Amino acid sequence: MLSRSASLRCYVLRQNRTYTSKPSGLRAVPILGDASLTTFRDNAFVPDVPSLLPRGSFSSIPAISKWFDTSSGRLSQPILNTAYLKKWGSIVVPLEITNEGGQFAQVYQPLQFFLDATELETKASIYLAQASLSDLPSSLLQDLPTPEIVLKAGKGDVYDTSIWLGQAPTYTPLHRDPNPNLFVQLAGRKHIRLFKPELGNAIFHHVQASIGGAANATMRGAEMMEGAERIALEKAVWEPCSDAFWTAEGLQCEVGPGDGLFIPKGWWHSIKGIGQGMIGSVNWWFR
Repeated sequence: MLSRSASLRCYVLRQNRTYTSKPSGLRAVPILGDASLTTFRDNAFVPDVPSLLPRGSFSSIPAISKWFDTSSGRLSQPILNTAYLKKWGSIVVPLEITNEGGQFAQVYQPLQFFLDATELETKASIYLAQASLSDLPSSLLQDLPTPEIVLKAGKGDVYDTSIWLGQAPTYTPLHRDPNPNLFVQLAGRKHIRLFKPELGNAIFHHVQASIGGAANATMRGAEMMEGAERIALEKAVWEPCSDAFWTAEGLQCEVGPGDGLFIPKGWWHSIKGIGQGMIGSVNWWFR
């Protein structure tokens, strides 16, 4: 068996390794028996266990039907309901723009800029990433009510809430959050891989050591979204060698509209939007 450092060199050097959706040993995230507050608190929140709520537990969130075209034939390739969202076109939102050459920039633009971009054929990727719900008008917030389990499982403290919108494929690099996280899919599909705190810490620091990087694991910085750091982090999580030490203990799941995933505090995770069309998510960080 290769040492941890050798395993790291393996995924860095194998530039042409074929992607496999489920490396040997990667386990499925457990699904709770029901969506009740008691089941969530006792089996996920208190013991800090990554868990899926029963499929479709959040299908009643208004944004799912209001923000996206859910007409026949659109489920596999959803599009934004721009006619509805343009009413709030003047609000300023954070955007991540990656051009065809892989150059990355974070900018702030009116929502209308993003809506217009989704209707154009462009080689640049434009991702509305980590837009805080606290910056949205109350009339739009009504479409994203805070779930009961967020308000009642713990102290009821909601530290932040964000929305994520972009054309597939989308990508969030390996990182960890300082608070428990309820992640809910609104449209399209996402593939998520998770690692317990000590394992994710080992992966992250091995990657950083291999490239001489200094990224912050709790921030979605530019250094993690382009160049050597993006390549190394992505390969570590999504294209590891078959004997990489982390694949034996990692977890993974795929979520679709109305699905919810609980990510405990400190658990490392990376997320990819898959398929075609618009992908949308919302998450609540809480205690």
